[in-house]
Amino acid sequence: MRPELKNITARKLVNALEKDGFKLAKGRGGHRVYYNPDHRIVVVPFHRSGDTFPIGTLSSMLKSIKWTENDLRRLGLFK
Repeated sequence: MRPELKNITARKLVNALEKDGFKLAKGRGGHRVYYNPDHRIVVVPFHRSGDTFPIGTLSSMLKSIKWTENDLRRLGLFK
């Protein structure tokens, strides 16, 4: 995993998800579930918008989202 990714905040990730077509399906407590019409689903732990994610959590979310390095660049998560 690239070092720049460990600085992704919950707000940045949610903005990138919405930019990529994900919609909020439900949110309860500290977790929000986003889905994409192509059947990708991701659960985002969202306690405070400025919080960053532990590496394992972020890695798991990116794996379920199936974003490539080019997608991450396109969405502005790193250069």
